[in-house]
Amino acid sequence: MNLWIPHEPGHDAVGALPSGVELGLVPHAHDLPEAILDAEFLVPRSGDRRIDAVLAHMSHLRVIQTLSAGVEQLLPIVPRGVTLCDGRGSRDIAVAEWVLATVLAVQKDLPSILEHQREHRWESQRTRELAGSTVMILGYGSIGAAVATRLEPFEVELIRVARRARPGVHSVDDLDSLIALADIVIVLLPFTPDTDHLLNRDRLARMRRGAVLVNAARGGVIDNEALLELLHSRHLRAALDVSEPEPLPPDDPLWDAPGVVITPHLAGDTAAAERRAFELVGEQVRRYMKGEPLRNVVESGY
Repeated sequence: MNLWIPHEPGHDAVGALPSGVELGLVPHAHDLPEAILDAEFLVPRSGDRRIDAVLAHMSHLRVIQTLSAGVEQLLPIVPRGVTLCDGRGSRDIAVAEWVLATVLAVQKDLPSILEHQREHRWESQRTRELAGSTVMILGYGSIGAAVATRLEPFEVELIRVARRARPGVHSVDDLDSLIALADIVIVLLPFTPDTDHLLNRDRLARMRRGAVLVNAARGGVIDNEALLELLHSRHLRAALDVSEPEPLPPDDPLWDAPGVVITPHLAGDTAAAERRAFELVGEQVRRYMKGEPLRNVVESGY
């Protein structure tokens, strides 16, 4: 069985592979080796358009395993008969820590305080506490659960929202009535046709004045033109790890909007998360070779 994985730091975490598995490493740059066309089990690097171009020519391909939780770019081009699995679980800790860090940074107004530091200006100001806040986790899956675990010691009230209702978790159909209750809204939804601009102008305007919008999902979930207006009116503050488009163009007005923290889609990118993702690859390969069910099989876009 031909297995191809990215030649990235941490790829050795796949561990010992079963006999009969031939490992190929996808180079970071330059043309893909012709031998990759014989891949039976493929692990693409996120955003590697070279892979997109050759998928249709991989006649032996049976499994695609991603290193990330998001798979929206692959869904339209996965060949018929190929099983797609995502990297759910491997980046929960990294993203949850980013969420906690940026929520605290915005609540404590660190962006303006750091600007004062660069200006050598000693200026006292009042900031907000996280304790006592109502926090909505919009997209309550494994990452959402990791975020909740880290927020609970801060004495917040949590509103959990997912695609379907279950005990302790609201349905996304209840979003219109719930969003005005939250001081902080953390977006962790996958990007699908149903979530495209889910947070539109009307829903963003329903949020409490001074509320914080945190997006660690995909930029397309939010109407960014409406968000920009609400940032300038001081109605909202925000922490964004994603944008629409990506990369965010240097002249995009969002860079200079008041009350916003922007990071370049790095929330899940830690060395430990990368190793966990490759550990999952190793587990999946061993399951495949034994004929066992694979984890994280993507169905209906999730």
